[in-house]
Amino acid sequence: MAMNQYHIEDTICALATPAGVGAIGVLRISGKKAIALVNQSFKGANLENVASHTLHLGKIMDQNSVVDEVLASVFVEPKSYTGENTIELSCHGSPYIQQRILQVLVNNGARLAQPGEFTLRAFLNKKLDLSQAEAVADLIASNSEMSHKTAMNQMRGGFSKEIANLKEKLVNFASLIELELDFSEEDVEFASRPELKELVIHLHGLIQNLVQTFKMGNAIKNGVPTVIAGRPNAGKSTLLNALVKEDRAIVSHIAGTTRDTIEEAFVIEGIVFRLIDTAGIREHTADIIESIGIEKTYEKIRQASIVLYLFDVTETSAENLEKELKPFEELGSVIIPIGNKIDLAEPKVTAEKFGHRSDILFISSKEGIAMEQLNQRLKMVIEKDKVNNDVIITNIRHYQALSLASESLEQVLNNMSTNLTGELLAFDIRKALFHLGEIVGDVSTDDLLANIFSKFCIGK
Repeated sequence: MAMNQYHIEDTICALATPAGVGAIGVLRISGKKAIALVNQSFKGANLENVASHTLHLGKIMDQNSVVDEVLASVFVEPKSYTGENTIELSCHGSPYIQQRILQVLVNNGARLAQPGEFTLRAFLNKKLDLSQAEAVADLIASNSEMSHKTAMNQMRGGFSKEIANLKEKLVNFASLIELELDFSEEDVEFASRPELKELVIHLHGLIQNLVQTFKMGNAIKNGVPTVIAGRPNAGKSTLLNALVKEDRAIVSHIAGTTRDTIEEAFVIEGIVFRLIDTAGIREHTADIIESIGIEKTYEKIRQASIVLYLFDVTETSAENLEKELKPFEELGSVIIPIGNKIDLAEPKVTAEKFGHRSDILFISSKEGIAMEQLNQRLKMVIEKDKVNNDVIITNIRHYQALSLASESLEQVLNNMSTNLTGELLAFDIRKALFHLGEIVGDVSTDDLLANIFSKFCIGK
């Protein structure tokens, strides 16, 4: 969607609450003429004469017909979400009433808003920067305590402050380098090279710290893909059921019961794990459907961040376990070997058999033994990459921009080590500032903004 299709001079309206029957519905109207436009059909106080941030009970009229009794919340520019005159009408939650009021507003001269158009106007009117605007969408989509906390921190400007601090420190030296270029014929040096090098090393470290939080941030935002794998009848489905605390997968003593992948989500202290139960892995099977299931298992394993490799401690030897784990070592996932069915095994025998590996977690998914230890192990896998920083990167666009800024600063250091000219230093410093500016919207294109805001829900 091209930016010129937004027509930001228009008055826009939309349903801000989910469609469907409810106790109430909220309609949002924004634009220079929003208050006057609503006032045309509002029977009650004269909304054009009321103070900002006040509520007014009245009726929405369609000519001489009462559509509904509503509560009008008035926000006078610039003290509103969008920075424009804004009214929110709380009406009864009938879809018919909501659509009828929208039609009245359109008849008065408004148009229906496009996805994300209210937040786009907040960005264009400098009520939010671009990273804060994106956090609005993340906040709406948050499905756990940590995703909510991360989005809220970003929306309040936590990430923006980090970027502003980075830019401020770099801009001072960039201006001195640029000044040198104006006096290039006189061979003067305004920017101390040792101080610049120290600053660039410091900033590069800060940016790398932010970049390294992306793995955890992505997990917080989208959930951690976690595959339960192992040989048939190792207890994978029982483990899935135990973790999600419901009978989600069929459990049977018959090997090969699971033919297709089963996915379910569960939360550990605010982190969402997307559990995937897979078909049991075995080398030979005459069952074509089971073979397809095993192929899907390997596909899911390759996509996973964590693999819970389950084995039966009563039937698996130490040698066989090593053979079974070897193919997973090159996949790049975190592998957690889990010895299951310890309730059926002799503790001393189990300890002697598998004592050579300290990374095995012994459980009984059927009896619920050591399930809390498994939860903590999963949590530790994600948190080991967490940097001591309240700001966590959850957005792939921010991650890419920070990575490019980091590369530009590395090039500055390389150029300084070879005593290259100030002109080349200035070029790479400008590139770093450009990529940092992309994050908060100091640098943006119509296509970028259209892509970001088109993913918002209508009414936000």
